[in-house]
Amino acid sequence: MPMVFPRLNRLPLWKQDLVIALGTWVLGMLVYVSGMQVLLSGKDDTPLWVRLIELTVLCSLELLRRKVPWGLLCALVVVGVDVALGPSLPILIVFTDFLYATTLHGSRRVSRLMIGIAAIGTLAVVGLALVFSAQWRLAIVLAFAFLPFLVTPVWWAANVRQQRDIADSERANAVQLAKIGQLDRKAAVVGERSKMARDLHDVIAGHLSAIAIQSEAALSMSTADPKLSRKVLESVRENSVSALEEMRAMIGLLRADPSTGSTEIEPTAPARLAELSKLVESARASGLEVEVGSTVDPSRTLPAAVDLTAYRIAQEALTNAVKHGAGGRASLDIRVGGGILTVEVRNDLRPGPPDGAGTGLGLLNMRERAAAVGGKLAAGPSGAGWLVRAELPLEGS
Repeated sequence: MPMVFPRLNRLPLWKQDLVIALGTWVLGMLVYVSGMQVLLSGKDDTPLWVRLIELTVLCSLELLRRKVPWGLLCALVVVGVDVALGPSLPILIVFTDFLYATTLHGSRRVSRLMIGIAAIGTLAVVGLALVFSAQWRLAIVLAFAFLPFLVTPVWWAANVRQQRDIADSERANAVQLAKIGQLDRKAAVVGERSKMARDLHDVIAGHLSAIAIQSEAALSMSTADPKLSRKVLESVRENSVSALEEMRAMIGLLRADPSTGSTEIEPTAPARLAELSKLVESARASGLEVEVGSTVDPSRTLPAAVDLTAYRIAQEALTNAVKHGAGGRASLDIRVGGGILTVEVRNDLRPGPPDGAGTGLGLLNMRERAAAVGGKLAAGPSGAGWLVRAELPLEGS
């Protein structure tokens, strides 16, 4: 009934059942008053008031139609009384709603049981009609006249239940997909924040740390060679300009409009190993004696990701060497062999405790950068010094 009148679904459940009960009572009463309640041939000798009492009781039980199986069992009692008095059409019509409600609102087991009962009941009605009727043709006609009252409500409710279950499953899947999408967005945000933090650390630790160390050196040699002081100040300026350029490029990316592909700031080319001499000169200006071994031919084309990763690892390693071994020696070796780009930075460590406790972000960033291109990085004590070794594959980067 709620499927016939869609607006009923907007009402509370008890109001829906009350409307159904009142509607079926009015229709049943009209059938009884018009005298069209007889199902079989003959005359209905049962008084009208008895029939109306049956109808009223059965329609009142409509308020229990969702109480499976008690609503159906109570309705069966009224139907049994009606059959004993002589089956009537209104009682049978109201009873079909109990079959519908039991199949729709019952458990899965009850719903499957109702389908089986409808199938067995169909065969039973045909069989009884053939047994108790003298004419088999009339028996079959009567049997098929009763079958829609038994099969149709169960079949209809089973289809409605199937569609409802499919809709519930789709809604659950939609909720799960929404949660997965939200988790993916959070993971993407976390990944981007981690990447931005790594890039910011490279700029600050690489350039600004060098600026701080070189400024301190410049202040401590006020009576030193003017040429050396000028070289240190030039390195400070170069590091400052590089830091500003990289920060400017990063801000440009953050302010870019992805829908139009436009940026307010022209992009800056990423750092490459071809610019390695700037790192070496900056480290030397900070008081570190740097020995450069083999390096990659600047004319050789490397995968962009590997090129940038190798540069950043060398930058971080030299920065740490300046921090913890200023005035000492360091060696830088970059070579290619067997499809692997190897970066090695070895430096001396000053005796005694370091100048300040590190956060460990530098080593973490180097490992993350190496892993991002499918490589690996090892860093730790080596003899009396410290060794950073990265192996970056050139294929598939």
